[in-house]
Amino acid sequence: MARHQTPAKWLATAAIFVATFLGGGSSLEAQQPRHGGTLVFAVLGDPPTLDCHAASSFATMHYVSPHYSLLIKIDPNDPSKVIPDVATSWTAAPDHLSYTFKLNPGVKFHDGAPLTSADVKASFDRIRNPTQGIISIRKSIFQRISEIETPDASTVVFKLSSPSPAFLHTLASPFNCLYSASRLSQNPNYPATEVMGSGPFQFVERVAGAHWTAKRFDDYFDKPRPYLDGFRAINTSPQALATALQSGQVMTQFRTLSPAIRDRLKGALGDDLKVYSRVYDFLIVVAFNTRKKPFDDVRVRRALSLAIDRHAGAEALSKVSSLAFVGGTQRPESPWAANESELAALPGYGKDITAARAEAKRLLKEAGQEGLKLKLVNRNIADPYTSAGVYLVDQWRQIGVTAEHAQVDVKTLVTSMQSGEFDAIIDFQGEGVDDPSIVFARNVSADVSSYNPSGFIDRKVDDLYRRIDSEFDAIPRRALVRELEGHLLTEAYQVPFLWLNRTVTMPSKVRGFIMTPSHFLNQDLSGLWLAE
Repeated sequence: MARHQTPAKWLATAAIFVATFLGGGSSLEAQQPRHGGTLVFAVLGDPPTLDCHAASSFATMHYVSPHYSLLIKIDPNDPSKVIPDVATSWTAAPDHLSYTFKLNPGVKFHDGAPLTSADVKASFDRIRNPTQGIISIRKSIFQRISEIETPDASTVVFKLSSPSPAFLHTLASPFNCLYSASRLSQNPNYPATEVMGSGPFQFVERVAGAHWTAKRFDDYFDKPRPYLDGFRAINTSPQALATALQSGQVMTQFRTLSPAIRDRLKGALGDDLKVYSRVYDFLIVVAFNTRKKPFDDVRVRRALSLAIDRHAGAEALSKVSSLAFVGGTQRPESPWAANESELAALPGYGKDITAARAEAKRLLKEAGQEGLKLKLVNRNIADPYTSAGVYLVDQWRQIGVTAEHAQVDVKTLVTSMQSGEFDAIIDFQGEGVDDPSIVFARNVSADVSSYNPSGFIDRKVDDLYRRIDSEFDAIPRRALVRELEGHLLTEAYQVPFLWLNRTVTMPSKVRGFIMTPSHFLNQDLSGLWLAE
């Protein structure tokens, strides 16, 4: 698969992947799902938090997602749509300032208590207006909710101060786990220490650094799901993953595999292995600390972005890592993504890297930063982070910049990000949703956003974001997306590097898997089953 295709070709290729990996096995998947068995899968690390509302990492969600329900969720077969979960139906007022949801009356928490509208209200109130000591990293995208009403136990009404075309997708985020209002009233931070939801699987045991086990929740509302008796998540190091998959110690992992590991498994396991692949909702981003000199100077930031040959990087790195696709701020498969000509016009995306680097050197000289030295902080995970960091350091060397590549554990990186003690940091973008209102939420000014590692204040960004987030007509909304994307890449506060290719392998006996563009989507495991 070519890694530098136009968006139109990306969409066509995606269709081929869906047909090959989802439809191509139809004779097998046509069998009726059966109950029984335990899915064993790998997770590369311990969860930094158990609280969905505070989480941004797979190292939380791949453990906890099967334990919780959502109000509504992203359709795994078509991420542009939302489908029911706890809510069975919903209606929007003509002015889009009110949404009424009807709840399934048969939903129970794992402690046997019924899930009602009070639990939905308490969960979303916790996200949009957390009490002291509670972390809600998506607080800013819920500020338009003015009130949540519960006229009865099975009805929830969201009142908005302003309309948004992305509101349903905002509610459907996989991070919006529903918690028990009763338990929250006793301890608002209970989800950080106790795993108790209404999802298809009930928590059994966690041994930190080793494993996490769960059993089927027999009173799960969406019968006959779940099909598995339970799951066992093994905390596996990146170095041990390939051996664990090949030996059958684990059946799968849900992020992505490098080309080398994929090919090794295909060679060893042959027809006993299924390989799924799709353009990933996972973008490697370089964030510059605008609160620190000289990165408060747009000339320095833009020069560092112009120096990166993204096209050559995609071609070379796709052979050895998951880094694969050139794209802007929007996922290449997304209808909101820049087309080939639009992309080429963005700073850092032209094909003439010699001219781009000459301009980068000129900007550094003008800013008095010839011979610039910086420290690039990165996660200590080989794929894709090490590959990205090594490549970026080499790219900057070619314009006379010396970069120290500091790889640290996730906790240390997050601490550096939150404290602002860094020059540049390799971060990622990927909420599991393509809507630009959600994608751009991380890019609004630091005094508005609950997540802005660069720390910049830019009212033009905030104004364009508000306009995108209130425009229901797709044509002018797309034009606004292009305008904001161009402005962000010109200012270069935090710049895209490359989008990833998602590759997942599973033994042929694992059925019911739907390949989504994000490892955060469809992770409740309720549809998976094991053939005999």
